[in-house]
Amino acid sequence: MKDRTIASVAASYDLVPQTVGNWVARYRKEHSSQEEGEAVAESAQIARIRAENRELRQENEFLKKAAAFFAQEQR
Repeated sequence: MKDRTIASVAASYDLVPQTVGNWVARYRKEHSSQEEGEAVAESAQIARIRAENRELRQENEFLKKAAAFFAQEQR
């Protein structure tokens, strides 16, 4: 139900919108560190994968050149 506004939730439960807003703010504060930690871990993983991908591309390019060189040697 992320698409509902604080005011609409408050009205449906006969609450003051400020109270619901305070609850939402507290929830976000308590859970933000967990979400940030997951985002940081994901960013680090993406960086590692990109570095590995770059290294594998370089190795692949080297192997292509080596294969072409040895193919010419055998002629």
